[in-house]
Amino acid sequence: MNIFDEDDDFLVSTPKSNFFSIAKTANQNIVEMEIEKMFQRLAVAEKMLEERDLEREHERLLKVMVIEKELEDRTNSIFIELVGNIVTQCE
Repeated sequence: MNIFDEDDDFLVSTPKSNFFSIAKTANQNIVEMEIEKMFQRLAVAEKMLEERDLEREHERLLKVMVIEKELEDRTNSIFIELVGNIVTQCE
């Protein structure tokens, strides 16, 4: 027996699982467009790191932050942003 109603699923799901759930059912053109925008942001951030010679520092921080809550929070924020962008365009 499921103790949660289907309406309550969002309360126990994660931003990551919400994103993948919505990405499967939303308009695929919108999903692809939003993922492409996110990759473009990543490419710009990487270019900025390269130009400032901070690639090594970035790699070091990434290894250190893997277990930190801040990295999880930032990653969740990105998933939440993607979900919001997709949902608002599918309405």
